[in-house]
Amino acid sequence: MEETNTKDLQSASVSLTKQIRCIVKLGGAAITCKNELETINEANLKTVSSQLRQSMATGSPSGEVLGMDWSKQPGESEISSAILDFEHRPVADPSPFIVVHGAGSFGHFQASKSGVHKGGLYQPLVKAGFVATRISVTKLNLEIVRALAREGIPSIGMSPFSCGWSTRERNIASADLSAVAKAIESGLVPVLHGDAVLDELLDCTILSGDVIISHLAAHLKPNFVVFLTDVFGVYDRPPSVPNAVLLREIAVAKDGSWSIVSPTLENMNKQVETKAAAHDTTGGMLTKISEAAAIAKLGIDVYIVKAATTDALRALSGELKGSIPDDWLGTAIRFSNE
Repeated sequence: MEETNTKDLQSASVSLTKQIRCIVKLGGAAITCKNELETINEANLKTVSSQLRQSMATGSPSGEVLGMDWSKQPGESEISSAILDFEHRPVADPSPFIVVHGAGSFGHFQASKSGVHKGGLYQPLVKAGFVATRISVTKLNLEIVRALAREGIPSIGMSPFSCGWSTRERNIASADLSAVAKAIESGLVPVLHGDAVLDELLDCTILSGDVIISHLAAHLKPNFVVFLTDVFGVYDRPPSVPNAVLLREIAVAKDGSWSIVSPTLENMNKQVETKAAAHDTTGGMLTKISEAAAIAKLGIDVYIVKAATTDALRALSGELKGSIPDDWLGTAIRFSNE
């Protein structure tokens, strides 16, 4: 996915009375089993949801979790809820934050097999794939919203297509943020996702979660952004390759170029090697780094860290705003005037 082009961009003007603490990107590979079609990594999703509750201080003042998923659970004959608990106990508002998630094993298969990312909605296969892709990604969105709600997070699913987002040659052309802003002002947590959208020139394409989060950061100015992935951070080569080195800190200059601050590598001019899975229609780690650098250029710190770890919890809790602790595993991407 190309870097978002803000030229001629149409976005509804938003005004927030609440400062957004954090925008969180849940990587598709971290919350799904990417090689198993439409399969959620239940353990990771549960841990991530719990850590979001802990870090954003959601829940009752007593510390008890008041779940908000009152839908019928598998294997149960009745709907269990905590309605009486809500009647007698005040619910603490969470710090304002936004969640954006990737598709993982949801949507990518349908999109790649039909060529949705290439456009041509007039073709029967592409049109069918567009519908199938959206069914798949919205199915995942609902399950993530439910997982967050079970942790007492007042989450609301928001699909970019349904909210009027569109592109022009794969760059965001229109993105109405008014619904997102209203949700935040109302004490709700918007949960957006990578989606199939209409494109002014290509007819349709895939809008990745990484591009969405970059756009949200530019317009809503969170304190920091956290990418939760299936690896510990950004490496100088794919982490599966022997001797791959974790890059702990990357500095982004005014012109958008970036350089490695820590650790010191033998060849500091060497480009970071990345690769994407064959069915990944959104650009993989390369898009993630590009969008993270664009966010850091705005003066917003970005942390890329492995999901469902203590390192992730520390990043979500805001512990990394100063110097990076020696015992923290992850990658910090920051703006530098030097």
